[in-house]
Amino acid sequence: MAQSLPSIVSGEGGLSRYLEEIRRFPMLQPQEEYMLAKRYAEHEDTTAAHKLVTSHLRLVAKIAMGYRGYGLPIGEVISEGNVGLMQAVKKFEPERGFRLATYAMWWIKASIQEYILRSWSLVKMGTTANQKRLFFNLRKVKGKIQALDDGDLKPEQIAEIATRLNVSEAEVVSMNRRLSGDASLNAPIRASEGESGEWQDWLVDDHESQEEALIEQDELENRRGMLSGALAVLNERERRIFEARRLAEEPLTLEELSAEFDISRERVRQIEVRAFEKVQDAVKAAAKRQMQALRTIEAQPAA
Repeated sequence: MAQSLPSIVSGEGGLSRYLEEIRRFPMLQPQEEYMLAKRYAEHEDTTAAHKLVTSHLRLVAKIAMGYRGYGLPIGEVISEGNVGLMQAVKKFEPERGFRLATYAMWWIKASIQEYILRSWSLVKMGTTANQKRLFFNLRKVKGKIQALDDGDLKPEQIAEIATRLNVSEAEVVSMNRRLSGDASLNAPIRASEGESGEWQDWLVDDHESQEEALIEQDELENRRGMLSGALAVLNERERRIFEARRLAEEPLTLEELSAEFDISRERVRQIEVRAFEKVQDAVKAAAKRQMQALRTIEAQPAA
């Protein structure tokens, strides 16, 4: 990965130019991504790695924009996210069946969050899981409970946030006061050629995010695969009834299946319920195995 990446020149105009530049890198089709990842994994092909990284720079920028309210230079936040992306490319194992975007999101967010934690001089903040959760989720929870005003929170709001995030009320009060000095998301920003707006309006792309679309498609295919595998736990009659009642665009009635199998409608219903429970258990087990595999990869030290 020795090839250089586009750099972000300080200033709003520099950010605008950077975003325009990274849009020029093409998205990768699944098979192309797989072959590039194999080339890097097996031969340490830096050209392949560079293509993998540059094709996902928009994903990094998209994620980084979600952390722009911490008062840190957005260019540095993006750069830290790019570091996480490069680590993800180094650790990526395409044979596991995940797309790089799905896997890289873990590394990008972790790298950005570590940078923010290093940059903020928060006395008594600590680094426990609960305190990190408070730091990165306070704004989100405040939005959910409509605590949008500046200044101190109301007692009932403090209590609800403390309960939701499993921290003490004193920690909520302290963190809220420390974060209240952040740059506003409504702060004006000048883009290019006289265009202006607010930070919250500045997205990576005006169109639907291709990265998110790919992730959604990948997850949909993954769920379909798990469902297909789960159907294998059913016998022939259970599968027929389950598919006819739960998967068909026009489900058959209990009466129709009762006549087909020469059993009572109640027996058809019992078989359907039992089949659903078996499929549900099988899908949950498959999802758990996949999550454990992802966590195992994430826990491995960076190369």
